[in-house]
Amino acid sequence: MKRLFKKIENGLTEMFKDDNSINEKAVIGFLAFLMMVLTLLIDLYTGIKGEEMPIHEFVFDGFLYITLGALGIASVDKIWGNKGNKEE
Repeated sequence: MKRLFKKIENGLTEMFKDDNSINEKAVIGFLAFLMMVLTLLIDLYTGIKGEEMPIHEFVFDGFLYITLGALGIASVDKIWGNKGNKEE
Protein backbone atom coordinates (compact mmCIF):
# COMPACT_ATOMS: atom_id res chain seq x y z
CA MET A 1 0.00 0.00 0.00
CA LYS A 2 2.87 2.36 0.77
CA ARG A 3 4.32 1.73 -2.68
CA LEU A 4 1.02 2.69 -4.29
CA PHE A 5 0.92 5.98 -2.39
CA LYS A 6 4.57 6.61 -3.27
CA LYS A 7 3.81 6.06 -6.99
CA ILE A 8 0.85 8.43 -6.81
CA GLU A 9 2.96 11.03 -5.01
CA ASN A 10 5.74 10.71 -7.58
CA GLY A 11 3.22 11.02 -10.43
CA LEU A 12 1.68 14.15 -8.95
CA THR A 13 5.04 15.80 -8.33
CA GLU A 14 6.12 14.84 -11.87
CA MET A 15 2.97 16.46 -13.31
CA PHE A 16 3.79 19.88 -11.84
CA LYS A 17 7.40 20.01 -13.05
CA ASP A 18 8.17 22.22 -16.04
CA ASP A 19 9.96 19.46 -17.95
CA ASN A 20 7.57 16.54 -17.54
CA SER A 21 6.29 13.93 -19.95
CA ILE A 22 2.64 14.24 -18.84
CA ASN A 23 0.23 16.21 -21.02
CA GLU A 24 -1.79 18.18 -18.46
CA LYS A 25 -4.42 19.24 -21.00
CA ALA A 26 -5.18 15.61 -21.82
CA VAL A 27 -5.47 14.76 -18.10
CA ILE A 28 -7.97 17.59 -17.51
CA GLY A 29 -9.95 16.64 -20.62
CA PHE A 30 -10.09 13.00 -19.55
CA LEU A 31 -11.25 13.90 -16.02
CA ALA A 32 -13.96 16.19 -17.42
CA PHE A 33 -15.05 13.36 -19.75
CA LEU A 34 -15.25 10.97 -16.78
CA MET A 35 -17.42 13.49 -14.91
CA MET A 36 -19.76 13.73 -17.93
CA VAL A 37 -20.06 9.94 -18.10
CA LEU A 38 -20.65 9.69 -14.34
CA THR A 39 -23.39 12.33 -14.56
CA LEU A 40 -24.99 10.47 -17.45
CA LEU A 41 -24.95 7.15 -15.57
CA ILE A 42 -26.44 8.68 -12.44
CA ASP A 43 -29.13 10.38 -14.52
CA LEU A 44 -29.97 7.08 -16.22
CA TYR A 45 -30.13 5.27 -12.87
CA THR A 46 -32.43 7.84 -11.31
CA GLY A 47 -34.58 7.84 -14.46
CA ILE A 48 -35.00 4.06 -14.30
CA LYS A 49 -36.02 4.34 -10.64
CA GLY A 50 -38.65 6.91 -11.64
CA GLU A 51 -37.04 9.80 -9.81
CA GLU A 52 -35.95 13.08 -11.30
CA MET A 53 -32.36 14.24 -11.07
CA PRO A 54 -32.19 17.91 -11.88
CA ILE A 55 -28.99 18.41 -13.85
CA HIS A 56 -28.42 22.01 -14.62
CA GLU A 57 -27.70 22.33 -18.30
CA PHE A 58 -24.89 24.85 -17.80
CA VAL A 59 -23.01 22.40 -15.54
CA PHE A 60 -23.17 19.62 -18.11
CA ASP A 61 -22.30 22.05 -20.90
CA GLY A 62 -19.35 23.26 -18.82
CA PHE A 63 -17.94 19.72 -18.64
CA LEU A 64 -18.61 19.30 -22.35
CA TYR A 65 -16.71 22.47 -23.28
CA ILE A 66 -13.83 21.63 -20.95
CA THR A 67 -13.57 18.15 -22.48
CA LEU A 68 -13.70 19.38 -26.06
CA GLY A 69 -11.38 22.27 -25.40
CA ALA A 70 -8.76 20.36 -23.42
CA LEU A 71 -8.66 17.33 -25.67
CA GLY A 72 -8.80 19.49 -28.79
CA ILE A 73 -5.90 21.64 -27.60
CA ALA A 74 -3.94 18.52 -26.65
CA SER A 75 -4.52 17.09 -30.13
CA VAL A 76 -3.48 20.31 -31.84
CA ASP A 77 -0.34 20.47 -29.68
CA LYS A 78 0.48 16.90 -30.64
CA ILE A 79 0.06 17.59 -34.35
CA TRP A 80 1.54 21.07 -34.71
CA GLY A 81 3.43 21.55 -31.46
CA ASN A 82 6.81 20.19 -32.60
CA LYS A 83 7.61 22.66 -35.38
CA GLY A 84 11.05 23.39 -33.97
CA ASN A 85 11.98 19.70 -33.92
CA LYS A 86 11.28 18.95 -37.59
CA GLU A 87 14.13 17.99 -39.83
CA GLU A 88 14.10 19.74 -43.17
